[in-house]
Amino acid sequence: MIETESLCVAYGRERVLRGIDLRAAPGTVTALIGPNGSGKSTLLRAIAGLVPSTGGIRRPSGRIGYLPQDGNARAVLTVLEVVLLGRLHTLGLAVGRADIEAAAEVLHDLGLEHLGDRHLGEISGGQRQMVYLAQVVAAAPTALLLDEPTSALDLRNQMDMLDQVRRLTRARNLATIVAIHDLNAAARFADQVVALDRGRLVAAGTPADVLTAALLAQVYRIEALVVAGADGLPSIAPLRAHPSFPRTMKESRP
Repeated sequence: MIETESLCVAYGRERVLRGIDLRAAPGTVTALIGPNGSGKSTLLRAIAGLVPSTGGIRRPSGRIGYLPQDGNARAVLTVLEVVLLGRLHTLGLAVGRADIEAAAEVLHDLGLEHLGDRHLGEISGGQRQMVYLAQVVAAAPTALLLDEPTSALDLRNQMDMLDQVRRLTRARNLATIVAIHDLNAAARFADQVVALDRGRLVAAGTPADVLTAALLAQVYRIEALVVAGADGLPSIAPLRAHPSFPRTMKESRP
């Protein structure tokens, strides 16, 4: 279980998060949505313990798997070596067979075993993003915090990535939080949607409860058509920027 209570983060005098109460249960995917500057990345970093915060944070026992927007492995490494970096906490002076087997198992689980000997610079961007996910999973985390893992992917690779995240979450009983911009993908792959706006949590619940035309007008300042599909999940078609809410990138900061 991941829980935050009245969580606040400030950078100097700038308050970035303001009193966030969040709950992400094991075995579920929580989609974190909101405009640029709403505090999504900062919230993930605070939960991961990477930035100082006030208020309460309850994390599951074990390791927290955090995947930032930009991968941190070098192209001179092979895919297997990149995944092995996820097991630095167990590696000694030499790489043991158990670590190699664990990394190979994760590659197999994600359908990447055929890439093990390839260098990172030789594979596609979508494959690299899956390798970074494999690196995080190789650490055997109890929770996953993923910051825009699909931002640089085409539609097919976005679906593959989110399918794998949801499958891993349920198979390994992980508490998973994913910051994501694609609202339709959030509706399809998340069990819970949490909306941030200017550093505050403004809505949390099922995709059908949160992803409404009223919420999109309030948070994104757009008019949108939201209809329920045959599966009961919302489908969103943005229409135009809401004329009552002019907003610039600068103004979107909390």
